[in-house]
Amino acid sequence: MIRSSSIKALEERKGFIMTNEKTAEKDIKCNEDSLAGVVSQRACVYSGARVVLNPITDAYHLVHGPIGCASYTWDIRGSLSSGAEVYRNSFSTDLGEKDIIFGGECKLSLAIKELAERYQPELIFVYSTCVVGVIGDDLSAVCKSAEREYGIRVIPVQSTGFAGNKISGYRAACDALMDLIKENNNPAEEKEGINILGDYNLAAEMWILQAYFQQLGIKVVAKFTGDSSYQEIKKAAKAKLNIVQCAGSMGYLGKEMEKEFGIPFIKVSFFGIKDTIDSLRKIADFLGDRQLKDRVEKFVRKKSVKVKQELEFYRQRLKGSRAAIYVGGGFKAISLIKQFNDLGIETVMVGTQTGKKEEYREMKELSKEGTVILDDANPSELENFMKERGADILVGGVKDRALAYKMGIAFCDHNHERKHPLSGFEGVINFAKELDMTINSPVWQLLRSDIND
Repeated sequence: MIRSSSIKALEERKGFIMTNEKTAEKDIKCNEDSLAGVVSQRACVYSGARVVLNPITDAYHLVHGPIGCASYTWDIRGSLSSGAEVYRNSFSTDLGEKDIIFGGECKLSLAIKELAERYQPELIFVYSTCVVGVIGDDLSAVCKSAEREYGIRVIPVQSTGFAGNKISGYRAACDALMDLIKENNNPAEEKEGINILGDYNLAAEMWILQAYFQQLGIKVVAKFTGDSSYQEIKKAAKAKLNIVQCAGSMGYLGKEMEKEFGIPFIKVSFFGIKDTIDSLRKIADFLGDRQLKDRVEKFVRKKSVKVKQELEFYRQRLKGSRAAIYVGGGFKAISLIKQFNDLGIETVMVGTQTGKKEEYREMKELSKEGTVILDDANPSELENFMKERGADILVGGVKDRALAYKMGIAFCDHNHERKHPLSGFEGVINFAKELDMTINSPVWQLLRSDIND
C-alpha cells in the first residue's frame, strides 16, 4: 500500500502516508500525537477547545496563560451571531515570568472578579494552557470558588497543551458543554426536536440549515455551537435526536449525551447534493413521521432540480481538473471527494488533521488508485505531493493559502475564514462557482511561467 519510491517524507512519518491501492488492507496511522520536531498543520489542545466553544455568542472566554494564546485564537472562527457579540472578545490573565515562578491562581481569581463585576456575565469559560500544565494551577478550585462568590457559571476547560493534541481539545470542550447541559436535565420531560452538533455558523450556514428544518416542520432545540447561547445549550437534554455534522469535534459529545440522557445521534453532512439529501432523509427516517418523509421528498425534488441545472454549466468547465484536499476533519474530506467526483474533478491528494481510521477507509473507497492519502501533514509533504500529482487546486484552511499561491496553483478556503456558505443546496453552487473562478483564472498560467523561469 505504501510505495516508498513516491514518498518524500521522514522515515517516522511514512506510516501516516499512503497511496491508494484497492487491494491493500493495511490502515493508515492516525489519531496520534504529532511527531516531535515536525511542524505539522494540526493545532494544539487549547486551540481545539476554543474553536468548539468560541461561537457561543454570550459566553466570556478567559484564557489562563500568556497573552499570545489569547491573541492566537481571538475571533478564531468566522461564526456569525443573530444576538450577542460578546464571543468576539478574548480575555487573558497574561501570565508572565513571576506568575510562572510563584503560581497564577491569584491572578486568575482577580481576572474572574473583574469580568464578573464589570460585565455581569452569565457564563465564563476559563481555559488552561501549556504554562498552566507546567506550574500546576488548580483551575477547577478557582472556578468553583468564583461560582460560589458571584453566583454565575464559571466552567474550567482543561485544555493544557501538553495533555495531547487538537482532538483532546475537542473533548475538553465537550466536557465543559456537558457541565452546562446536565444542570437543566429533566428525565420526566417529553423529548422533541433535534440538536445540531458540529456546525459553527460559518458564513451563515447554521441559518441555512435552520431554514430547511423550519420548512420541514422539525424543531431545533439547541445548536452546537454556531449562533448558540447559554440558555439555549442548557435545554439540549430535551431533544429527541442529535445530528452530528463535524464528527471530529462533536462525535464525543453525541456519545456522551446518549450515555447520560439517552438521546441517540446520527452522523450527517450537508456538503454536496448527495450528502445533503441523504442527511435529510436519515433525519426523517429516524423521527419516523410519514408526513415528514413526504415533506422531505417534496423539498428535495424542488431544490435538486434547480441546483442540478446550474451545476451542469460548472461541470463542463471543471471536468478533468485535479484537486488536493487538506482539511481539519474526515467528514469534510469525504464530502469533498464526493463533490469532486460529481463535478468530474479527480482527487489526487487528500489529508486531514484529525481523521479516524474508518474515515480514511471511506476516502480510499471514494478516490482513485494512486491518490495520496495522509494524516497530520506538514507543509513540506503537502508541497511535494501536490507537485508530484500535478494538482490544479488545493482546498484547505487559511494556513494553506500561502503555500498554494507560492506553488502557483489555485486555492479554495473551506475552513474558518470564508465569507460565503458552502453547505446545503445553496453551498453546492457557491462551491462550484468558486472552483471555476479560481481554477480557470488566467493568473495561474502567468504565475507558473514565472516560477519555472
